Amino acid sequence: MNKNLKVFKFGGASVKDAASIKNVLDITNTFKEEQLVIVVSAMAKTTNNLEKVVDLYTSGTDAFEELEKIKQFHYRIAAELFENPLELQTSLNDTFVEIEWLLEEPMEDTYDYVYDQIVSVGELLSTQIVAAYFKANNLDTEWVDARDLILTDNIYREGWVQWDETTNRTKKRLQPILDSGRKVITQGFIGSTSENFTTTLGREGSDYSAAIFAYCLDAGELVIWKDVPGVLTGDPRYFDQVTKLEHISYREAIEMTYYGAKVIHQKTIKPLQNKNIQLHVRSFINPEGSGTLITSDVEENYPPIVSVERDQALIRISTKDFSFVAAHHMSFLFTQIAALRIQVNLMQNSAISFVVCVNDSNDKVDRFTALISEEFNVSVERELDLYSVRHYNESIISSLKSDKLILAEERMPKTMQFVTKSLKPMQLKAGF
Repeated sequence: MNKNLKVFKFGGASVKDAASIKNVLDITNTFKEEQLVIVVSAMAKTTNNLEKVVDLYTSGTDAFEELEKIKQFHYRIAAELFENPLELQTSLNDTFVEIEWLLEEPMEDTYDYVYDQIVSVGELLSTQIVAAYFKANNLDTEWVDARDLILTDNIYREGWVQWDETTNRTKKRLQPILDSGRKVITQGFIGSTSENFTTTLGREGSDYSAAIFAYCLDAGELVIWKDVPGVLTGDPRYFDQVTKLEHISYREAIEMTYYGAKVIHQKTIKPLQNKNIQLHVRSFINPEGSGTLITSDVEENYPPIVSVERDQALIRISTKDFSFVAAHHMSFLFTQIAALRIQVNLMQNSAISFVVCVNDSNDKVDRFTALISEEFNVSVERELDLYSVRHYNESIISSLKSDKLILAEERMPKTMQFVTKSLKPMQLKAGF
């Protein structure tokens, strides 16, 4: 393990405008003597806006006006950072041309393929700007395309990492740069197939990218810089009186992210645990704060921790004949779920039915129900919330369930989950 090597991850909120990028430079400058791999997400709402471009294009609607808004946003930030931004803007324009070429042609590929080719551009744009600003301010950095490092399988929008080749590529490409004293700036969220087509690692996957690089390089620490002081006992957008957890175990972090805690992407922890690389969640708003440390040995005495997953769908499945939902039915259903890489957050089965609660942020639910509807009766209820409570007690459960219609629930020794009709954000704000 190289204790002098750190991997930093800065999310979209930390590079949302020119002032934020200057703050990222200030933070990085305090680590001048250390080897750094800096992973940067797309700026602000760029990923959401690129998704609009995808949807317009795939529906046969002109997407160039929406793309132009994204271009002007990035050009404006470049102009605010540099007195003469022409060279950088030319580089950014060359990246946008990759999208324009695709948009000029009739759609012939799958939605998922098109999605990855377009949405991945957000990270390429943000890192070009950050790298150029660092160099202009005498921080010796080298921009590296993450697609040359992270090899995935051929599944778009949810690429699975091919670890051996990714490790070999990462060490070969990045270690000489780091040994020379330069910092590395690269992208989160993206990789490529063996045929060099761009893939993405799943929505909000930049944390995972940073963990991949930390694993491959045997880093001493991964630091994720957030707009919150650390890992909290609840989302402050929804709940009052949340507290910061100073130190938690890998195991607890894995459980929290699996059950919906948004502060860290759920795939992030396992690569770090496998090599005992500590994870530090810190605030880019208050870089001097202690943050939350995630390591192996922690006394597991935690307060209740609540997460809310919005945009959920509850899928109810039953056989069309008089048979029970048997093992061969379950095998078929899970084969389809695995093929579509659907995130199952809760499931229940009885003799005559099977119920799953899944993320409903894309078209996968519709594709799944279409695949199984010939053999099964299927109903879908949408716009739901999934509450997960780690280390629950009855008082908290009672408070959270108050005035809610419970559609499904699951109780385990340390975790309680229940699905409810969605409420407006202002109605969710409450203590627990």
